[in-house]
Amino acid sequence: MSTSNRRGAFSQPQSNPATKFFDWKSNDKCFSYYDKEKQENVLVSLPFKFLVLDELHAIKGWNDATSSGIFSNEVKFISKELMTVKPFKGNEIAKGLYKDIKEKVQAAGGHYVKSIYIMLEDGSLANIQLKGAAVQKWGEFTAKTRQRLPDEWVIVESVVDGKKGAVKFYTPDFKFERSISDTEADLADEAFNVLETYLKTYLVKAEPSVILNGDASQNFNDMQDEEDLDF
Repeated sequence: MSTSNRRGAFSQPQSNPATKFFDWKSNDKCFSYYDKEKQENVLVSLPFKFLVLDELHAIKGWNDATSSGIFSNEVKFISKELMTVKPFKGNEIAKGLYKDIKEKVQAAGGHYVKSIYIMLEDGSLANIQLKGAAVQKWGEFTAKTRQRLPDEWVIVESVVDGKKGAVKFYTPDFKFERSISDTEADLADEAFNVLETYLKTYLVKAEPSVILNGDASQNFNDMQDEEDLDF
């Protein structure tokens, strides 16, 4: 049997292969995702367990001028790859390196998002999108433990209380649960291969693709100055 990869040219995923896109809901103290069939947000009670496959950066938000959500392409290296930011309705907001367009994006209602591609316990490919204080919490968790991410399950069993002025908020308490088994490692390799195939095609475009992971209106090394706590 031929081992040629020629069939791969016709089987590259044209759309994001993640099956679910999770947001952190501070007030509900849990993650949620948008169920396309039911057309509603579904809360996912803790504990929540996942294996990290890759990390990217994006911009989301809400633009009052166009009464629509804001979205961008995802980039692997935020300091050297161009981001294109658009509202769902209307003209392009900005295009350039994040540091150069940051103020314009924020003025339009956009905010930074850490996009983490993950594998769930059933082997399916999913995505977590963190913003505000949750990004900082993730940065603190991974600062000295990044080398452990490929081989250990991450679990969120509880929340961390926070306060900024009169505003109370809650962030996920990320911890390592256990090492993955050989079988789980094989599943992770399969999930990563699918993701990598997609990203190789997607990342070169530098153009946004719409990811609807809920109501568009709601929608650390590079982001040490994360300034907004917009939950």
